[in-house]
Amino acid sequence: MARKDVPPRWDRKMQQRLARGEAAALGELYDRFASLVHSLAHRVLGDEQAADAVTREVFAHVWEHPETYDPRQGPLRTWIAGVTHRVAVQRLRDREELEQPRREELESTVRRASVAARADYIVHSMPAPLRAALDLAYFQRRDYRQTAADLGVTEDEARRRLRLGLQLLSTAHDAGTPPAHGGAV
Repeated sequence: MARKDVPPRWDRKMQQRLARGEAAALGELYDRFASLVHSLAHRVLGDEQAADAVTREVFAHVWEHPETYDPRQGPLRTWIAGVTHRVAVQRLRDREELEQPRREELESTVRRASVAARADYIVHSMPAPLRAALDLAYFQRRDYRQTAADLGVTEDEARRRLRLGLQLLSTAHDAGTPPAHGGAV
């Protein structure tokens, strides 16, 4: 009966062969464990190409660092599965870290587009006198005195129209913001 702390003979021999740089040993190891490595990686990543890349990376690690396997810690199969899991999880973390800025950029773009669409809606649905005052002030760069003269209204009326128009437009930015705690704005 074999002692529990002694690894199977094949595992010990395989590690020795890999340590000596026997390419045939790597081929045998690949034939025996490639499907295990690939399926574990695919289970973690959910992506065929990523699982292929992890499989290559795991066997490259085994080839370059056979001394990291300690036969006293358990079977070679278990060690390879552990290496696979670590590599796949790291790839998943790296992918999520790369995706986070993209997600934030997309959310920012959607927010800006939403504000712009709301502003456009507000401008097109406001009364014509307010819209005309804003058009003169914003697009034609008129001050309130010039706006009043162009519209044929008093300066006070031009200021009132501009103020009301700008107040309406200011709601475009706040449309997507939730009310303050307790529901009060």
